[in-house]
Amino acid sequence: MRHATQHADIPTVELDTVLRGGPFHVALRAAIAARGLPLQRVQHHLSRHGVKVGVTSLSYWQQGARRPQRPESLRAVRALEEILRLPDESLIRLLGEGGERAGAGGAASRSYRSLVESTEVLDGLRAELDWFLDGGLRTLGHHERVRIGARRELAGREAHHIVRAHHDGVDRFVAVHQGDPGSSPRDMRVRALENCRTGRVRWDQGTGVLVAELLFGTRLRSGDAFLFRYGIEDGTAGACREYLDRFRFPGGQYALQVRFDAAALPLRCHRFSQHSVAAPRSGRQDLPVSRPHHCAHVVEPRIRPGIVGIAWDWE
Repeated sequence: MRHATQHADIPTVELDTVLRGGPFHVALRAAIAARGLPLQRVQHHLSRHGVKVGVTSLSYWQQGARRPQRPESLRAVRALEEILRLPDESLIRLLGEGGERAGAGGAASRSYRSLVESTEVLDGLRAELDWFLDGGLRTLGHHERVRIGARRELAGREAHHIVRAHHDGVDRFVAVHQGDPGSSPRDMRVRALENCRTGRVRWDQGTGVLVAELLFGTRLRSGDAFLFRYGIEDGTAGACREYLDRFRFPGGQYALQVRFDAAALPLRCHRFSQHSVAAPRSGRQDLPVSRPHHCAHVVEPRIRPGIVGIAWDWE
C-alpha cells in the first residue's frame, strides 16, 4: 500500500522524535513506514492479537482523518505498539488517554508519579548517550540476580543478557538501574563482568536513575548474537520492598531471582505484573522463599512490553 511505503526511509532518530512529540497520526505513519509493513500486513498482525480493525480505519488513523477512541480501537493501538516494536505507551500517550493509575496500594509499590518522572528522566539520560528505541538489539534472554542485604537494602544486582543485532554496526548496550527512594546513584558502582567494558555513565540524583554504557569491543552484524554480563553495586538506600523490570519491546526469556541475606528474611513474597506504569497491578502469584538459598524467583518464557517484578513484606 502506498501509505505504508511512502515514508519508508525514516531514520530511527526521526521516528524517536515524532514518538516523543507527536502528533499521533504522524508517529503512527512513521512507525509503520519504518517497519516497512503494508497496511494489510498490519491488519493481519492485529487480527492475530485478537483485534479487528479495517485497512480503511488504519489509513484514516495515519492520515489524521480519524483518531482511535472506542475501547476496541484503543486495544488496537496498544497492540500496534508491540507489532511495530515501539516503546510501551508511546502511541497511547499521544492520544492523551487517561486511565487507572498504579501504585496507590501501599508502601510495596512505586507510585505512578514516581514511575512517570523516572521514565521522563530516563529518556533524557538515554538521549545524552545517543541511545534511541532498542539500540539495534533484540533480547533473546535476560536473567537478573538481585541481592538484598542484611539491612534489607538493595545491595546490588547482576544482569546477564543474550541479544541479537538487527542492524549492522551495533557495538554497545545502555544499562538502566533505578535505586529505591533516597538512593544515591553517584555512589553506585557499575561493574562490567563479561564481554563488555564500562563507557559513559549518567545519573539523576532526584529519581535515583543511573544509565551506563557497556561497550562490546566489537561491531555486530545484523543477525549476530552476543552475550554479556554486568553488575550494579547499590546499597545506598533504606529498606527495599520490591524489584521490577520495565520492558519497552517484546523479547525472549526473562528470569528474575531475588536473594535475601539470612539476617533479613521476608514474611512473604509475590510476583506481579503491569501492562504499563498507568495500569493496575495484576498477575499476583505467591512465591516461596527457597531454603537454604533464601531466594525467590520468576521465569517468563517470553518478554512482553510492560512491567514484571517481585514484591515482599517485612515483619
